Amino acid sequence: MYSKEVENTDIKKARQSLIEEIEAVNWYETRIEGVKDPELKRILEHNRDEEKEHIAMLLEWIRKHDKEQDKAFEEHD
Repeated sequence: MYSKEVENTDIKKARQSLIEEIEAVNWYETRIEGVKDPELKRILEHNRDEEKEHIAMLLEWIRKHDKEQDKAFEEHD
């Protein structure tokens, strides 16, 4: 297992990456809204969906490494 210092740094990096992936989804959504070319729209939608997969991967990693966060997912109402 990680030392507490390294673990905290990794969690911070994962959370920052999560923020950036969510921002990327929003950026793609904004771009998609203005696109007229169907082929470009499909490409941008594909890219957006890949960012959503990255979000899921990061959330899964964070839940494994931050027990308080995992508990919040289990107990939220």
